Amino acid sequence: MNKKKIINDPVYGFISIPSAMVFDLIAHPYFQRLRYIKQLGMTHLVYPGALHTRFHHALGAMHLMGLAIEVLRGKGHVVTPGEEEAATIAILLHDIGHGPFSHALEHSLVKGIRHEDISMFVMERLNEEFGGRLEAAIAIFRGRYPKKFLTQLICSQMDLDRMDYLNRDSFFTGVSEGVISFDRIIKMFNVLDDELVVEEKGIYSVEKFLIARRLMYWQVYLHKTVVAGEMVLVKILKRAKSLAAAGESLFASPALAHFLKQEVSEAEFFSGNFHLREFMKLDDQDIFTSVKVWCDHPDRILSRLCHMLTDRNLYKVEIGSVVPNPERVAMLRENAMRLFRLSAEEAGYFVFTDVIMNRAYNAGMGNINILLKNSSIIDIAKASDLSNLESLDRTVEKYILCYPRLI
Repeated sequence: MNKKKIINDPVYGFISIPSAMVFDLIAHPYFQRLRYIKQLGMTHLVYPGALHTRFHHALGAMHLMGLAIEVLRGKGHVVTPGEEEAATIAILLHDIGHGPFSHALEHSLVKGIRHEDISMFVMERLNEEFGGRLEAAIAIFRGRYPKKFLTQLICSQMDLDRMDYLNRDSFFTGVSEGVISFDRIIKMFNVLDDELVVEEKGIYSVEKFLIARRLMYWQVYLHKTVVAGEMVLVKILKRAKSLAAAGESLFASPALAHFLKQEVSEAEFFSGNFHLREFMKLDDQDIFTSVKVWCDHPDRILSRLCHMLTDRNLYKVEIGSVVPNPERVAMLRENAMRLFRLSAEEAGYFVFTDVIMNRAYNAGMGNINILLKNSSIIDIAKASDLSNLESLDRTVEKYILCYPRLI
């Protein structure tokens, strides 16, 4: 069978599948599942075009890895064919552990477990299935491979994951602020003392990358209507799990029912393949099919929340830099209790506060180093003449207040 396929990607054009091993991984049911998990969760409620998937993103990141390795080889750095395949596999599978609706439900189905840890767990299972051929990819993914720059291409402040999602998300949302010069940045990649660096000529492209990331967070990922949609979905799952724990009968696919009926701890999840097999059957379709059916559930709270999502009658969200006034929050809760005939505890599904955070650059998590012409390196925040770039290395915290529009 010919496994040297090409895929027509709307962002990059033709993408080649580089090897039979990569083809077999893409064809695996665990990877094919990513076709049914949207990259941007509920963002399509604001930007109707944002219906691209984790499958698109993983293939795009894989393509960028091929471009980056070609550039580094051209500058005299040795990357063997085996290392290239391992790095390609690592970036291809970096998001394979994502659950339905991506980040929106990351801690709703399995509490306290990050998708990166599930991705690692899946890679280990696939390694067993493929006779140990993912060993090098796993070492790169974990940061244990001798050539550190290969790991930095996958996970760093300027990795190929971020480069693809900014480019792809701006393309599908139509938000031009997210467009970055990914090809220019990759052509400026170099390696010094086993560290990934960007040559000085690429400094303005790096600045634009960081600013684009900040703008995309506020304009797309943390847009108040996106936050409202995700919060409704989180509350729906919380109510469904509460009802299931109390013995209520709920329509759900077998995989979703598995996680509704029991609280799976981190230790239990990673203790064997049982919970993982059920998790890897879940995608957006399981959740939204249940939401549509639950619209007619006799529980008034679950039914109302599901109607809010399906009818796009979402929470009103207020975002500010100070904690919402407790007296106003209490007043809104009382209004919700009176209007919807709820108890004080039940009102928490409709009126609540939370915190959202944005940090465009975290120098403590691996600097973006600029390679100067004298062969010394300097952090981008110091190399840049943009006065506001250092401020990007700061977590901006904002407070949100959610409540139904009726009150």
